[in-house]
Amino acid sequence: MRYKKILAAFASIATVASLAACGGVKDGGSSSEDSGSTVTIGTTDKIVSLDPAGSYDNGSYAVQIQVFPFLYAQDYSTSKLSPDIAADNGTWSADGTKFTVKLKKDLKFANGHDLTSSDVKFSIDRTKKINDENGPSSLLANISSVDAPDPTTVVFNDTVPHDVTLTQVLSSPAGPIVDEQAFSADKLTTADAIIKANAFAGPYKLTSLKLNETASYAKNDSYKGLTPAKNDAVQVQYFADASNLKMAVQQGQVDIAYRSLTPTDISDLSKDKKIKIVKGPGGEVRMLAFNFKIQPFGASQPDADPAKATAVRQAVASLIDRDELATKVYKDTYTPLYSYIPDGLSGHGDTLKSAYGDGKGKPSQDKAKQVLEAAGVKTPVDLKLQYNSDHYGSSSADEYAAIKSQLEEGGLFKVDLQQTEWTQYSKERVVTESSDGSYPVYQLGWFPDYSDPDNYLSPFFRDGNFVNNGYANKAVNDLIVKQAGQTDASAREQTLKQIQTLETKDLSTLPLLQGAQVAVTSTKVKGVVLDASFRFRYASVTKS
Repeated sequence: MRYKKILAAFASIATVASLAACGGVKDGGSSSEDSGSTVTIGTTDKIVSLDPAGSYDNGSYAVQIQVFPFLYAQDYSTSKLSPDIAADNGTWSADGTKFTVKLKKDLKFANGHDLTSSDVKFSIDRTKKINDENGPSSLLANISSVDAPDPTTVVFNDTVPHDVTLTQVLSSPAGPIVDEQAFSADKLTTADAIIKANAFAGPYKLTSLKLNETASYAKNDSYKGLTPAKNDAVQVQYFADASNLKMAVQQGQVDIAYRSLTPTDISDLSKDKKIKIVKGPGGEVRMLAFNFKIQPFGASQPDADPAKATAVRQAVASLIDRDELATKVYKDTYTPLYSYIPDGLSGHGDTLKSAYGDGKGKPSQDKAKQVLEAAGVKTPVDLKLQYNSDHYGSSSADEYAAIKSQLEEGGLFKVDLQQTEWTQYSKERVVTESSDGSYPVYQLGWFPDYSDPDNYLSPFFRDGNFVNNGYANKAVNDLIVKQAGQTDASAREQTLKQIQTLETKDLSTLPLLQGAQVAVTSTKVKGVVLDASFRFRYASVTKS
């Protein structure tokens, strides 16, 4: 990185001069926010961190994907990964352990700093080093190191030969490229510091942010990637609940409402002639997660017993009525999911349907009772169940009220149902070196990083995974590593099915529902694309 640091002092002087010339950092020197092509967006999502190393949630990534560049990104035209700031598709060494990528020439951050291979190496290295409990470092497990032999060449050293997931990981929340002159190498950088440094190289630069209230974006004219912005500016407003978001899009206060209107709201709005409903590929998953430390009979409990803990998880799995959740709560905007890999992806199989309940997708109190009795578990089992309504949508309250009722019917469980705001929830749910977490059983949702079955496995079950629920299984871990390097599609599918068979028994998480993406827009808006990477990028949107 020496060649970057030689210029650091001069770049810093240039940055200060630039900020002085535009009269401060908050407005970024752009008046485009007042233009007629400003697009307004409303959401109920919450931001955990603007720093890519410190977040792994949809609300944060929805910001990051607009302002940071990636080596590869989803091409709207082809629905395939294409080079973003990379100049090519990359090449593997003969032994499949080194992946070399060339960068486009003369790349710049919005502050004028050169964007080189040194920044790419820095971005990957810092995410792995910081290893934040809410960050995406688990996605980088296969990357042993990164080399930057010259300013436009990056070499990824991969522990899995011919890793079929690598380019997708580089397009995921682990892949944003940040400015090494603006970000700390060993700790998270604050949003204020990032905005002040104008450290952006995506389609937009973020000119101001009032956390979880408003965000202002201006077009970044120095961006040379895959999807340059067609509008001049974007304003995002964060809403406390879906009802206010519905009213805002209905009354024209926002042009687009994206995440998370209720199914009833979407149905009502579809009848409005001034409104359009845009749907995208389904990849979202809703599930229950079990904390293996503090669930009933968990490893940290005074009466810890692995067999009884497993029986509790399996009994829960036999009592859940997915059809009721999909139809009554979500009005069929979600479908029942009986697999760890969603329908439509390689390796999908309804293993949970045959293993639990009545074997046909319906709940079974008899099956649940039998498994508890066989393990010597006295009933009713006290179960603390936690959910969140400001991140996973206001319908979560109805969903978890229904789950509580399903678990308590028949007297096998006594459920204490509680909810917590997302910013607190995302921290308290995880098991860390200093904490066993706070929620024995809790709601978890997944909005995938890329359209590959690995993304429904590695973040959940591999060692060092994002869920951080105290679960580990060496056989599962080894199989996940194995499938990542299987270039034979048939062989890989068999490995994926093996993983699901093991997970169906362990039940680290319990998949419940699979849903599609939905955005609600004004008829004046065009170009809203909910792509196959399950993301909404603002760059393609225009307004008449």
